[in-house]
Amino acid sequence: MNETADTPEIAAPAAAVPAPAVEAAAALKPQYVWAAFAALAVVCAASLWLAWQSQQRVRGLEQELVRRQSDTQIQSAEAKMLATQSQDVARETAAKLALLDARVGEVAVQRGQIEELIQSLSRSRDENVVLDIDSALRVAMQQSALTGSAEPMVATLKQADERLARYNQPRLEGVRRAIARDLDRIRAMGVIDIAAAAIKLDEAVRMVDELPLLSQAEQRKEASRPAAATASAPRQPSRGASSAAGVDTSMPVWLQPWVARWDALTERVWVEAKSLVRVTRIDHPEAMLLAPEQAYFLRENLKLRLLNARLALLSRQFDTALGDLQGAQSAIERYFDRSSRRTQLAAELIRQVATQARQTGLPRPDNTLAALSTAAAGR
Repeated sequence: MNETADTPEIAAPAAAVPAPAVEAAAALKPQYVWAAFAALAVVCAASLWLAWQSQQRVRGLEQELVRRQSDTQIQSAEAKMLATQSQDVARETAAKLALLDARVGEVAVQRGQIEELIQSLSRSRDENVVLDIDSALRVAMQQSALTGSAEPMVATLKQADERLARYNQPRLEGVRRAIARDLDRIRAMGVIDIAAAAIKLDEAVRMVDELPLLSQAEQRKEASRPAAATASAPRQPSRGASSAAGVDTSMPVWLQPWVARWDALTERVWVEAKSLVRVTRIDHPEAMLLAPEQAYFLRENLKLRLLNARLALLSRQFDTALGDLQGAQSAIERYFDRSSRRTQLAAELIRQVATQARQTGLPRPDNTLAALSTAAAGR
């Protein structure tokens, strides 16, 4: 209403408008307003409808996302469970595979054993005899190498020869001839008897404490005791004994006992005087300068040398044993009385062992092995 009232005042200075036009404009203006209001209402309604549709769509999307998330969680849990089950199955499968591999290996071993058994059963009698002799001979060679004696090889060759003689197969006569050649060759070669040599060295070690030294005079009186005993025996001679000893029977009877006693006394003094003086050839003067307290260490050193030689013989070190035996033999010849029976016996034992202690390789039955190989090849 104010707008209609003010309009003529604003338009007053202008040219005069016709009254019908103003009335028509005034009549049209409310229609436009209502049309605008209607359009605005339609737009608002459409906006509200679109907002409602958008909200419904967002809500549907949220529900769909929640559903899909729950489905995804369920699927992930199922996937984890399936992965765990697959791991368990994989472990069981690996264990079964390992067991199957072990069984396959056992089956392969059993198959190899069965094949060997079949081959051994399919071999002829000659091949079995040849293989048995070859294996026995190789075992005997190992025993000889361990014991250092050729007796195991000799015994095995004898048994093989007797077995072939009982078998009486002309095709194996070459093996028998080879066995005979090897037996002759092994018997001809001297092999040291370790056990006997060790026993001799033990006996020599036991005798060391009883060997007389050149620097100790009391050890030499044993040789003069028989002479002293024979000299002291005729202390109460009879008449027949005095006449046999050269006593003059023409002297008075009461003087003969005194003469016999005088002769016995002079003989005893002479024996004692001879025991005080010794005439001995000494090649090494330092043997007489050996102090009594050093005699103990000399004997112990000699024992150690002999024991070292014994250990060297048992371990098949013949060069070391020979060096120790030579050192012990030189010590006995230098410091001990070589005229004593015990010294001679100990030196002889050491000399025998030193003679046997030669490093000789054990003989090998090469001829027999070659003949067995030829017979096994069927040639």
